Amino acid sequence: MIEVVSLSFAFVFGVLVRQLGQPPLVGFLAAGFALNAFGPSVGLPEEAGPVLKHVAHLGVLLLLFTVGLKLKLRNLVSPVVLGGALLHFLFTVGVFSLGLYFFLQLDRQTAIMLAIALAFSSTVLAAKVLESKRELRAFHGRVAIGILIIQDLVALVVLSLAGGHTPSYWALLVLGLPLLKPALYWLMDVAGHEELLVLMGVVLAVALGGMGFEMVGLSPEVGALIMGILLSDHHRAQELSKSLWGLKEILLIGFFLQIGMAGLPDTEALIFALIMAVVLPLKGLLFFFLLILFRLRARNAFLGALSLTCYSEFGLIVAAGVLEEWLVPLAITVAVSFVVAAPLNRFAHPLFDRFETFLVRLEKRSAHPDEQPASLDHAELLVMGMGRTGTAAFNFLAERHIKVIGLDADPSKVTRHKAAGRHVVYADGEDIGFWHGVNLSRIKAVILAMPDIEGKLIAARQLRKVGFTGPIVAQTMFDDESEKLLAAGVDETYLTMTGAGIGLAEKTWEAFQSKDKQRSVSL
Repeated sequence: MIEVVSLSFAFVFGVLVRQLGQPPLVGFLAAGFALNAFGPSVGLPEEAGPVLKHVAHLGVLLLLFTVGLKLKLRNLVSPVVLGGALLHFLFTVGVFSLGLYFFLQLDRQTAIMLAIALAFSSTVLAAKVLESKRELRAFHGRVAIGILIIQDLVALVVLSLAGGHTPSYWALLVLGLPLLKPALYWLMDVAGHEELLVLMGVVLAVALGGMGFEMVGLSPEVGALIMGILLSDHHRAQELSKSLWGLKEILLIGFFLQIGMAGLPDTEALIFALIMAVVLPLKGLLFFFLLILFRLRARNAFLGALSLTCYSEFGLIVAAGVLEEWLVPLAITVAVSFVVAAPLNRFAHPLFDRFETFLVRLEKRSAHPDEQPASLDHAELLVMGMGRTGTAAFNFLAERHIKVIGLDADPSKVTRHKAAGRHVVYADGEDIGFWHGVNLSRIKAVILAMPDIEGKLIAARQLRKVGFTGPIVAQTMFDDESEKLLAAGVDETYLTMTGAGIGLAEKTWEAFQSKDKQRSVSL
């Protein structure tokens, strides 16, 4: 009965908010509050809360495991990640604790712990938003996730100290986990491509990463993340991530339902949540200026800061441990921040386009670590998006001695392509500043092979806006996307699955013709 009622509520509210132009997760939060209020009257058992809490925990572990599969450790030790995370934490805790101490008349310890709970940003929401936009590996996505991981580690320390316990001596075994990489790689190789691969991912995330870390006094969430990072360099890491996608999405519904079911708010809780919602933009502004301070360009600073502009589910964990009386107000605060942040992130790129002229004036006048090329050298054909589709197109053209260049927003992917001898450079096609600065005078045609429809639409519109008159060809999976791309300025679209079917038929026809000729010769 639990799954029938909870999933039905989640689906109905998810559909309703989708019709209002909001992401479904906002509906899932509303469904949680509705379950809290009306669940018993529609047959929801009392044990639904603990069950959903367990499901939510599994969903978070799988989410962090898949995030780890896409991360590189070297991205976490950069100055912008360490400096941005720690400076933001210290400044936010200082300001929030003073405000809570003087305006709410809280005792000093409660004010500090509540400020700490509000200082973190939501790893779940940010990862979900970045993943849905295919921006986890983009420069601003990697910076944001890196900052969130540092925050999670800080939260682990805070929870350990606040709870009066520290990791056991057995926790030192974690330092030897890199020695397990050969065994983990072997498991990846023998697991195949079907249910065993999915099961292996779940076991590593939940058993070895989750329960294993918890047994030695460490955070299970950090454990799941680390297990993913250990496998991130394996050539099948992305296949494993995709195989876990559907299971992870279903389990994460429990996470959003759980937040809503934390308790029904009273007037004081609602007032507190609304005040913190008003203060929320200051949290984002601080992230923006810190990222600018570390020499990021205005666009990446803006997109990264926006993905971090929310309150964290870790605040609820802090409240459950040492601030139980604040659990419901914090749950409402986190939910409201999700409602505010989710749609803002959905329109992040158009928002930056609107304020670009003002924001770029704030950039530091120095070399930027996320600098993009102003020249495409002597290339005549441009491939945007160097995944499997873009790489296949690049290789086809290069074999025919065409001067081709590839662009991709994932620096690690660019590095791999360069090592393979391909002319590929880092650039983000969704960055309006890139189109303002790049020289396209030698480019005769463009292939759009980015995975996200929004990225292809932005690139097509900008190409036409800067005066590019050559042919633009885009690959897509769906007919409705094809219509949007043609309206944005694309000359031709290539339906991936239709093209695969045609290619398969051509190969079959060639084989049939060859066999037919052999029979004719033998006769």
